[in-house]
Amino acid sequence: MALMNDDLRNSLGFLLHNAARQLRKRFEARGAEYGLSSAQWRVLVFLIKGNISAQARLAELLEIEPISVSRLIDRMEEAGWVERHPDPADRRVRLLQPTAKARAVFDEVRTMAADVYDQAFAGMTEEQRTALIAGLQTICDNLSDDETVCNRMKKDTDSGS
Repeated sequence: MALMNDDLRNSLGFLLHNAARQLRKRFEARGAEYGLSSAQWRVLVFLIKGNISAQARLAELLEIEPISVSRLIDRMEEAGWVERHPDPADRRVRLLQPTAKARAVFDEVRTMAADVYDQAFAGMTEEQRTALIAGLQTICDNLSDDETVCNRMKKDTDSGS
């Protein structure tokens, strides 16, 4: 049974998009004090918690073109967040490593991100929060292939915890 709504502004697609946009906007405002964009934060999460180190693999996980990841990493390297190293097994591969600077602020930025999520969840009970997260994961699973970002991100970050 599909949830139908005559007002498309209150439809699943619009609400998901607007919620994601608002979260990103709030994170961008708060992350600016660290000099981190939301895209850069996602990279650090994958590098630190997910043990992802190949630049090409990061592009797959973020679902963006390798050239876009390369530019993002260029900016992060210039800002001192990451270092690139050649892969000893394959000179075509660039391995990424978070710097000491990134590791030093990771928990602090994670706490700031948690504050943004707490703002987003304000007025919801713990049961509603849990149901929302479970529902979004189900939607992600239902619409994803076995190896798309929803499943890979969960697997990759679970293995790094």
